[in-house]
Amino acid sequence: MSTKIERLLDPQSITVFDGAMGTMLYSKGVFINQCYDELNVRAPEMVREIHEQYVRAGADVIETNSFGANRLKLVQHGLQDQTNELNRAAAQVAREAAGDRALVAGAVGPLGVRLEPYGPTSASDACEIFREQMVGLLEGGVDLFILETFSDLDEMDQAIRAARSVDPTKPVIAQMTIGVDGLTPYGASPEQIARVLDKWGADIIGLNCSVGPQTILDCIEKMAPHTRKKLSAQPNAGMPRDVGGRSMYMASPEYMATYARHLVQSGAKIIGGCCGTTPDHIHAMVEGIRPLAPRLAANDLRDRRAPEPTDSTGHAA
Repeated sequence: MSTKIERLLDPQSITVFDGAMGTMLYSKGVFINQCYDELNVRAPEMVREIHEQYVRAGADVIETNSFGANRLKLVQHGLQDQTNELNRAAAQVAREAAGDRALVAGAVGPLGVRLEPYGPTSASDACEIFREQMVGLLEGGVDLFILETFSDLDEMDQAIRAARSVDPTKPVIAQMTIGVDGLTPYGASPEQIARVLDKWGADIIGLNCSVGPQTILDCIEKMAPHTRKKLSAQPNAGMPRDVGGRSMYMASPEYMATYARHLVQSGAKIIGGCCGTTPDHIHAMVEGIRPLAPRLAANDLRDRRAPEPTDSTGHAA
């Protein structure tokens, strides 16, 4: 695993992450009114199977099913007292699926509340809530932390601080989310994101979710001149469309593979997928960037099999 970590942090090495978890769970009949994070203990075999599909698709890193597993979000389901258990289980299930074939990233999303002075949650409280979640992920065996889909740079600051306090040796990836205007919901530009996250000491910085690959590509190009940190990009499979009351992501695996190449050529060295992406998308992206990443030779995937076709419809991860 130390070699895989070195490769992840190598400024020139290209690393492929997995795709959506929520999309895949939804396609298996898990409705959005359920707590997806609870499935780590209630239906671990279902979560493990999805992780394994992404490993077989060629993902170098899989993310734990823990995006919303912080105390504030779990209170909506009456599960706040199981925060440590659910995160520990999320990491253990992912670790079992990854084996020695892939790294496991502890996925941490925003708290779902505004911080002071715009809301009731203080910065110190936010940091402690993030710490609680990350301790569980660390106990379960994660190799790194990925802080993703953050809208507020100040909240991201507290998440980075929490990760460093839990284990300063674990790599930290910090990813903000942007809208079609190329700005975060709080108005931060790609250039500002790059400068601030670089200053705060995340190992890798980038963007994920909310928009399709074209907008992410435009913003990665704007970020690149403002940081020496490795850049990551995990776009949705296009913009969602309402089809019969269901949110569907229409971008094909081939479409995502084309943009994966463009993203790498624009400076992103961490490539993956967010909402609407499936193992088919990740497999296509791996194949698409193979000419740009010599290490992705056929023998590097000798223990992996191409994924079976999956239903690419679903809800946000």
